[in-house]
Amino acid sequence: MRVLPHTDSPTPVVASGATLRSAHAVARMAPGLHLIGDLYGCRGDTRLMTDAATLEAFCKQAVADAGLTTVGSLFHSFGEGEGVTGAVVLAESHLALHTWPEDNYVTLDVYVCSYTNDNSAKAERLFDALMQAFQPADPHLHRVVRA
Repeated sequence: MRVLPHTDSPTPVVASGATLRSAHAVARMAPGLHLIGDLYGCRGDTRLMTDAATLEAFCKQAVADAGLTTVGSLFHSFGEGEGVTGAVVLAESHLALHTWPEDNYVTLDVYVCSYTNDNSAKAERLFDALMQAFQPADPHLHRVVRA
């Protein structure tokens, strides 16, 4: 980005026509909750670890049950008996997960945000449903409040 000199204004003008933002903190209007899990020792239904169609159907139902809105989804299997990677795009943000059946390991990511609603409880319901399904023996969980 190239900043153009402008002698009549104390605010620099950027070549695209936008002005530069100050270094001051910007108030955020869309609070969100980001729930992250590294799930070790998963003991749930093995089809959720290896079958993309089964995992996708389960995730979309869990999203609906949590009161969130699916916009689209994509799930990919890495082969017979291999892991799955998948994402559900939500009107409120996303759900993403990756499975390693050979290690009984899953990474899980649920993020919600909204200008008008606090969807934290819905995110927690979705995350809890996934935790119950995978039944990790050793979950490492992170909660990030975004504001």
